[in-house]
Amino acid sequence: MPAPRPISILIAALGGQGGGVLTEWIAGAAAHAGLPAQATSIPGVAQRTGATTYYLEVYPEPIPTGGPEPVFSLYPTPGDVDVVMASELLEAGRTLETDYVSPERTTMIASTHRLFAIGEKSALGDGIFPRERVEEALGALSKRLIAFDGLAAARAVGSEVNAVMLGALCATEILPLEASAFEAAIREGGVAVERNLAGFKAGMEIVASGGEATAAPAPARSWEQVKAERAHALGLRMGDFLALVRQAEEEFPAPLHRTLGEALARLIDYQDARYARGYLARVRAVLAADPDLRMTEIFARRLAVWMTYEDAIRVADLKTRRGRFERIRRDHGATNGQVVHVTDYLKPDLDEIYGILPAVVAAPIARLCERWWPERRPSLGQHVKTTAVSGFLRVWLLGRLRVMRPWSLRAQREFALIDRWQQGVLDSAALDLELAREVADIATVVRGYGDVRRRLARAFERFLDEILAPSVARGRETGQGYERARRIVRETKRQLLADEKGFEQALQEARA
Repeated sequence: MPAPRPISILIAALGGQGGGVLTEWIAGAAAHAGLPAQATSIPGVAQRTGATTYYLEVYPEPIPTGGPEPVFSLYPTPGDVDVVMASELLEAGRTLETDYVSPERTTMIASTHRLFAIGEKSALGDGIFPRERVEEALGALSKRLIAFDGLAAARAVGSEVNAVMLGALCATEILPLEASAFEAAIREGGVAVERNLAGFKAGMEIVASGGEATAAPAPARSWEQVKAERAHALGLRMGDFLALVRQAEEEFPAPLHRTLGEALARLIDYQDARYARGYLARVRAVLAADPDLRMTEIFARRLAVWMTYEDAIRVADLKTRRGRFERIRRDHGATNGQVVHVTDYLKPDLDEIYGILPAVVAAPIARLCERWWPERRPSLGQHVKTTAVSGFLRVWLLGRLRVMRPWSLRAQREFALIDRWQQGVLDSAALDLELAREVADIATVVRGYGDVRRRLARAFERFLDEILAPSVARGRETGQGYERARRIVRETKRQLLADEKGFEQALQEARA
């Protein structure tokens, strides 16, 4: 009889998710059962700049006294891995890409939650990799798929993803190990034992209850449910929100109610009720020129995002909210008796600093700075301990300066461009509604902060002057309609979202 082969396990994890601890638990459980095992690791550079992988082989039988020692491999072989454990969905995709998963052999245990990669978060457009493609490939290329939201399961019991994954592995019964061996390994680790045991049991229960497929999305909640939640989150400003929502629901058509309600919650949280009323006035002006509501829907969405631009005041406000500190404590598993220190690394540039000052004061400063540094402004890096009284008060007071925002230089510049965009939408609507919808939607390119925001804002101004106006004039003069203008606007948006420097190429194509 040939000797049994070792059971191979590949763990794909993100930095900080406990992949090394998970490896130690599995090796420790094997040792408790008297099974030989070997583990190796290849740590990544950081959470998303390199894969962090751990590889184990566990011999499925005890070695008899005097018997030959098994030969273990130091590295996995593509197509020859028994179990792949991925602590996040895109990490599971990495193992598919490198061919470690085999439809004849491999059991895939994957958490379906997402922690976005740097490229996904920094893309100007929608850079998120389609999860459906990964889920479809996992089902097609693995012999057995066990997929569930490990992060949600861990948080539900106050544990971590690695403990939940360990429980799922135990429940598959691929390793000839009892649950008691895994529990003993967790206890030997001596860190957060009770929480890790709770996560381990949760993982076992998920697999035992048939959680071997990606969970179906939760049913969409009604606007009434969401509205109550938004009102509660606004606290003392709840009354302003409900009054404005009531006004919007009486004045605007029903298909716009949810969009406007979400926008009003966002705007009141950002500034105040007066600011939100100004938003409704702008939407009202566009609605008067829109018979089918499609243009108004797009305009309302884009305007709400634009009017809540990120400035130093907003950043400070968000960083000093109670909910943020509660989330940090929860994510790090801190109990009521533990002290958590939070240090915020801030690096505002000169634009962000003088931009919050009243325009009458900041304008001369801005002209001087822009003459000295026409492109990239110097920044002021600082580390603020926001869990200390002095650090917290420093940032909290900055967040309370929202009363200055309507008169600030930054607001003056943002609303000057918003006015031009809104007028472009209205002018286009008088000629061609489909063109107006494209002009309304292109406002999505004005995003980001710092240098990126300034470059995109300048590109948007040039779009209005050098692309939109000539394209509309050409369509009017030729009498051939505005199909070409619509195509040019769509292409300009695509170029700018693909690359913030893509305006010049879009301009050349518009002039062709």
